[in-house]
Amino acid sequence: MPKDKYVEVSAAVLQREDGSFLLAQRPAGKIWAGYWEFPGGKIEPGETALHALVRELKEELGITVQSAYPWLTRVFTYPHATVRLNFFRVTAWAGELHPHEGQQFSWQYPAQVAVNPVLPANAPILRALQLPALYAISNAAGLGEEEFLKRLQARLDAGLRLVQLREKDLAREELRVLAQRVVALAHARAARVLLNGDVALAQEVGADGVQLTSSQLKELKVRPAVDWCAASCHNAEELRRAEALECDFALLSPVLATLSHPGAPHLGWEKFAAIAAGASIPVYALGGLDRSDMQAAWQHGAHGISLLRQAW
Repeated sequence: MPKDKYVEVSAAVLQREDGSFLLAQRPAGKIWAGYWEFPGGKIEPGETALHALVRELKEELGITVQSAYPWLTRVFTYPHATVRLNFFRVTAWAGELHPHEGQQFSWQYPAQVAVNPVLPANAPILRALQLPALYAISNAAGLGEEEFLKRLQARLDAGLRLVQLREKDLAREELRVLAQRVVALAHARAARVLLNGDVALAQEVGADGVQLTSSQLKELKVRPAVDWCAASCHNAEELRRAEALECDFALLSPVLATLSHPGAPHLGWEKFAAIAAGASIPVYALGGLDRSDMQAAWQHGAHGISLLRQAW
């Protein structure tokens, strides 16, 4: 559908430090009255999505946006219109929330939304909000298995909630044993584990999903039968393919120069932002990063960062 046929909308995910976010109930007299949604509104001619967001939150909620990051873009067709929803994560604002349009507010948590009905366009957004900002990639090859498991437990105890097990040098039986131990540690602390590339093994050991390689992404016709499916991408074409397969999120790399591939080409933040702009699924930045790069990642449209050596 041509872009000018969409109703362009800016939507805000207002997030508090405890992980909760704000939903607003559409007031009586509006279409879909009584449904819960993320606050926001139409983008007026001549406005950017960010300018519209700032204006709408001032008009609807009485707050002044201080910090907002571009996040996801979703297109959804309702009976009355097709809307293009430009989501921002709003992490800081000034003023007290006030229902200027008489709507009800409710702070909710991603894994346990207690209000209903929620506008149908927002179901993928609620799922995406379950993903943490940090995605750690295993490094048993570099640390040794026992040292890695020791550090994994410490990071899980400190709040790590998403891990990719990627140990390409291990024989499959060795990987199976390690995967079982990693999954047990993670699940005991409400964390998720994705296995790199091996759907059957992920299912066998009770992992939460799989991280598809770029070659698998090219070959697959349908999404694997796993709860969480991610994809490793290096360009816009691969990211579009991950979206078409209905992956839950993607890694986009390498952002900066890496120790493992010295001198190899990398995207840089501006190209990363250009590829991630308008993505319908969360995109993690990977490659040459450390924990101090989280803010830069958010500013350039990433959901968060993925770390290998720096994670441990």
